[in-house]
Amino acid sequence: MSISFFDAADVERFLPFDRAMDALEEALRGDANGVAINPEDDGPRLFSDAPDGEFLLMPAQGPTYSGVKALTVAPNNPERGFEKIQGLYILYSSDTLTPVAVLEGASLTAIRTPAVTLSAVRQLANLAPEGSEIPAAPRVLIFGAGVQALSHARAAALVFPGASFDIVGRRPERIADLITALSEAQETAGLTVRDRTSEADQAVREADVIICVTSASDPLFDGNLVQNHAIVAAAGTHGLERREVDDALIGRADLFVEGRGSAQRENGNFATALSADDWQANPPKNLQDLAQGNATRTPGKPAFYSGVGMSWEDLVCASAIATTEIEGDS
Repeated sequence: MSISFFDAADVERFLPFDRAMDALEEALRGDANGVAINPEDDGPRLFSDAPDGEFLLMPAQGPTYSGVKALTVAPNNPERGFEKIQGLYILYSSDTLTPVAVLEGASLTAIRTPAVTLSAVRQLANLAPEGSEIPAAPRVLIFGAGVQALSHARAAALVFPGASFDIVGRRPERIADLITALSEAQETAGLTVRDRTSEADQAVREADVIICVTSASDPLFDGNLVQNHAIVAAAGTHGLERREVDDALIGRADLFVEGRGSAQRENGNFATALSADDWQANPPKNLQDLAQGNATRTPGKPAFYSGVGMSWEDLVCASAIATTEIEGDS
């Protein structure tokens, strides 16, 4: 039995952000056989205690491939020079449940997460009501300066060529490293990137797109400052006790989620703003609604998208890598 292994360099080579975004949207619309992924069918992620952290298992199944991502989450690792999230993805044939590939998990996550976020953002931009369009050269504000901030900035630069970027973070040295990394990345070389930490409120007022990728427990900014045409995306936290935006933004925005079930279980951004009755009577649209054209935006309202990470997304991305390698399309 031959099992292919894809290291971090292979994952990035076979799965550029635009390919990942397209694969996710195609999966939600339906493949050639008419099989569409429904985020509401995705099972809960499985957490278990680990030394100074936790294990995270994310199984998912599909018609051709199934798989499981096995990760460790170590909150103290960044201070020790190691990655917070590490692990592997194991891909199986759905027909025989035979392992066919193993992929380096952190690099898969580093591409999957921004691909999901920016897929949602670009679709929301396309749904903008007349007069509320995102400018051709938008101002993109990113809260956070870690791995996901870099990945989201790189993906956003593909979706919004000509955008300028503002960064708000806690550690000046990490912001400096992020700006250097963006200037060295091929697809983002020459970007205008500024540290706006000292004037975060003004940066929020000016932003056309706001992306939050932090581990915050409390809202990062006053939601009343967000422009009416702006798109806000929060993808940095999971757990009902953590949040990146406040109820003011939730109350005035059109709401969109990865999956309604996962958001209700794990997304603290909605925990105090939406009741159980709200989830039943008027739930947010999910990613499949966006991909299948079943969502609209309201004039005069910002759009807010939030995700916590779902197992089906990793399966789609891992399957795209395996299919690309099999077809020899590198």
